[in-house]
Amino acid sequence: MPLLSPPAVLRRRLPPSLRLAAFTPSVTRRVLPRFLPSQPVASYRLPQQRFSSTMNSQELTHYLADQPPSVVRLEIEKHFEALTDKQKRYAHFISKASFAGTRIVLRQLSPESEPIYDLIVSLHKSADGDWNALAKKAGIEESELTHFLEYAAMFLGNMGNYKSFGDSKFIPRCSPQSVAALAATSPEAAKFYEATDGAIFSADNPAALHLGFPDAGHMSTYYPDSPDITQAEIEGVSAWMEKKGLLPENTRLRKTKDGSFEILIASAVTEAPAAGGDIGKDTQFTVEDGALKGKTIKLVYGDYAQEMKNITEYIKQAAANSDNETQQKMHTAYAKSFETGSLEAFKDSQRYWIKDKGPMVESNIGFIETYRDPAGVRGEWEGFASMERTRAFGELVESAPSLIPLLPWGEEFEKDKFLSPDFTSLEVLTFGGSGIPAGINIPNYDDIRQTEGFKNVSLGNVLSAKAPDEKIPFIREEDLEVYRKYRDASFEVQVGLHELTGHGCGKLLQETSPGTFNFDQSNPPVSPVDGKLISTWYKPGQTWGSVFGSIAASYEECRAELVAMHLSCEFPVLKIFGFGDGSQDIDGEAGDVLYASYLSMARAGLASLEMWDPKSQKWGQAHSQARFSILRCFLEAGDDFCKLDYKEPDLSDLTIKLDRSKILTAGREAVGKYLQKLHIYKSTADVETGTKFYVDMTTVGLDFWGTKVRDIVLKNKQPRKVFVQANTTLDEASGKVSLKHYEPSLVGMVESWADRNL
Repeated sequence: MPLLSPPAVLRRRLPPSLRLAAFTPSVTRRVLPRFLPSQPVASYRLPQQRFSSTMNSQELTHYLADQPPSVVRLEIEKHFEALTDKQKRYAHFISKASFAGTRIVLRQLSPESEPIYDLIVSLHKSADGDWNALAKKAGIEESELTHFLEYAAMFLGNMGNYKSFGDSKFIPRCSPQSVAALAATSPEAAKFYEATDGAIFSADNPAALHLGFPDAGHMSTYYPDSPDITQAEIEGVSAWMEKKGLLPENTRLRKTKDGSFEILIASAVTEAPAAGGDIGKDTQFTVEDGALKGKTIKLVYGDYAQEMKNITEYIKQAAANSDNETQQKMHTAYAKSFETGSLEAFKDSQRYWIKDKGPMVESNIGFIETYRDPAGVRGEWEGFASMERTRAFGELVESAPSLIPLLPWGEEFEKDKFLSPDFTSLEVLTFGGSGIPAGINIPNYDDIRQTEGFKNVSLGNVLSAKAPDEKIPFIREEDLEVYRKYRDASFEVQVGLHELTGHGCGKLLQETSPGTFNFDQSNPPVSPVDGKLISTWYKPGQTWGSVFGSIAASYEECRAELVAMHLSCEFPVLKIFGFGDGSQDIDGEAGDVLYASYLSMARAGLASLEMWDPKSQKWGQAHSQARFSILRCFLEAGDDFCKLDYKEPDLSDLTIKLDRSKILTAGREAVGKYLQKLHIYKSTADVETGTKFYVDMTTVGLDFWGTKVRDIVLKNKQPRKVFVQANTTLDEASGKVSLKHYEPSLVGMVESWADRNL
């Protein structure tokens, strides 16, 4: 992520007709002064009445858009062309369904995200893609246009004005007057700009620069039109939903003026299905007990109704072009879920999905990951279509049952049988959502994962996408060669082990129904952490997410990362990926990969401080929180295994010094102890001990980590990649699908989205 210091650019006075005053007072009320993004930091002051005294100008520079964002293209053509015409149509309709959820992602993020999206696209279309001509028409400098396009590309790459990795807001480096001038060139664009209500530039509430619970002042539109809803109320509704058996992933929550609550269910239908929803035909309930006793809860169908209708139609067409009966049943279940709002139908789709082994076109779609909901239970829309590249991970899958026993716990805390998943490396054609991961392990429903199985995918063209002139801070000069050479290879090992064995291992000790347990409750297992009989477990209806709540996502990512770090010390595992002969050799090529893996994790833990906000003392990203704690684990391992090396008081020469010769001793031992605790606390539903332990490991002390180290991390942050994706077009007459690629540029990114006509 980039070094964000505002560049000095020429400022010019706009013609009266293009000044911000031409817009409504609601716009001028909330925007930053025009000089904030374009004048050198030292030379401007922020009016105290507009900004909290706790937010200074230097801090605000960290919220400016990347300059420039790192735009790379997802290469897919040769893999797409290898498909049959029918498979291309199948991929096309899944892609259309995935992108059809774009406005859902925007509405899940912030009130201004959707009109900002419309502003960007409408400007591109009004100028027919000629941005230079548009800038001349608007009377703005070329540098200001570039800054706006940088913001637009970053916005589209993150699908909203908050970073998909970090959950912090970003604002343009150009002036509000320049954006107003661009908007004034088109009546439609002006309408969308007015609808943003000045929020593109607003930074007067520091808490609102981060996603989180509304009552803490943070941003979240998972709770629309509910500024006074509290975290306690949100958790109270979640407890009620758990008791009722109503799954939350495809919902939002609104608090009404009379103090009742509306659970908004994503569906094409706008009324309860005639046959009833997942918990029957009733749509209004009175809470009988708990913190919300006496309150009314209503189920409201039809959230994102038009989008869900479009998605359903595309999915039905995908079903008609499927390769086999399993795929057809999967998409039929998807269609039922998206039409009626049933998450039980969605779970059926996932059951068919894990049975669809090794398809030429792999996909998944729905309300999947819960990272961005502050409560950690509501899913963000995503969907992908991809082509299989290789089944190179087959040997890893076959080896998994022999690898799991190497982890630091007994069989009592492990699945009775490891359910071998389908694990492939894929090339992404389309990934609709706020960002593209490097690997995926789903479904996220523990009852399916524990007894029926799951799938793992590694996204090859995401892993291999390279940003030009990428800098590598915090790695010592003597380590740079091995780090550069084996960074990608070590990351592939990490992703494979993280997704397959990390998320794939472990047993939740449960009372599956009253009086029925999935372990010997009369003779409970002994915890390897404290040597005592376990005394906690999951009660009927409880899930990992419902028990551990908002901390669950980061906690689980940390556990999976640690599994990967632990098992990557096994040289037969490195041999599976093509490194070494399986014998222990820390100084050979396999040792190079292992060293690069530990260095990468330490560096990621350091860089993660960008995602921590000192004002709220809140982590903005689950993986970053996890990696910071793993760095702490390394540093606390002892025996001089790992330390931060620096001589300058301002840490300007900070590097990571990690002793390669001690990875297999002090390093692996520290990782194993940390992993064991996280796993046992999760397995036994020991939420009190587990939460306290993990919070302690991820707490950032203000004096050193939160100030000195974070400052140097921010000065060295690099832009995160944003991906330009191809579009597909179906010729109705011939039934053939064509592919259109775009330039990996700012304009190419905007053009790709404008062509989608969403």
